[in-house]
Amino acid sequence: MLIDPSAQISPLARVHPEARIGPQTVIGDFCIVEQDVVVGANCVLEPYVFLKRWTTLGDGNEISAHTVLGTDPLDKNFTGERSYLTLGHRNKIREHYTISRGTKPESSTIIGDDNYVMTSGHIAHNAIIGSGCTIASCALVAGYVEIEDQAFVSGGVGIHQFSRVGRLAMVGGSVRVNKDVPPFFLYSGLYVAPVGLNKVGLRRSGFTQDRIARLKLAYRTLYQLNLKLKDALQQLETIGGEDVDYLVAFIRRSKRGICRPDVGLKDRSPSGHGSVTH
Repeated sequence: MLIDPSAQISPLARVHPEARIGPQTVIGDFCIVEQDVVVGANCVLEPYVFLKRWTTLGDGNEISAHTVLGTDPLDKNFTGERSYLTLGHRNKIREHYTISRGTKPESSTIIGDDNYVMTSGHIAHNAIIGSGCTIASCALVAGYVEIEDQAFVSGGVGIHQFSRVGRLAMVGGSVRVNKDVPPFFLYSGLYVAPVGLNKVGLRRSGFTQDRIARLKLAYRTLYQLNLKLKDALQQLETIGGEDVDYLVAFIRRSKRGICRPDVGLKDRSPSGHGSVTH
């Protein structure tokens, strides 16, 4: 049987007979669940949730009213082939939210575990969201964006396509993210710029004073000594420690360049995109 006998489905919901619904899942009034959808155990779909085709939810997810998961990509080149949206376990997605599936055939948008996604926003096609992240209300995550574990994206943030937000980074409200955002630090400003260490997030995650001290030195090296990036990276490599090594590896993988101080002021390019990557 595709629908577990212990699932509670409102008679006012419409669930396709080929959808798979796990045990103890609750589906509220006026929900729509299309074919080729998989919903794990102990999920809750509040009224008016719409799960579109090729969407998979793990166990223990809570989806609030008027949320649509697995929407067609907002991409003029999308031609309708099969692609996927996959959510892990224990995610909370609040009201009036949309998440698109991948845009290329057989590609995926991937959401990890234990994320808290607040109201009235969008995660676009082929984004990859890690685990333990918070994405606040009215944030917009463009296509192919990557947000690493335990990152915090504040309300009203706009993240440009192909940008990356590092682990335990915190982006302040209404910031425009158009460069890669390295892990462990705080960012603010109209155009994303570093403003310090994410000490609260690090402490809540159990970082020791030694680890925090190394990251504080790494922040100073990267952002306060006015070094060229290649020189800053060389100095960072001498600090040592798994967190600084992770930071260095993140920066070396960057294709868009990382945000640096004054990216929104004298170093802004004529097109309006930050140009400081050295």
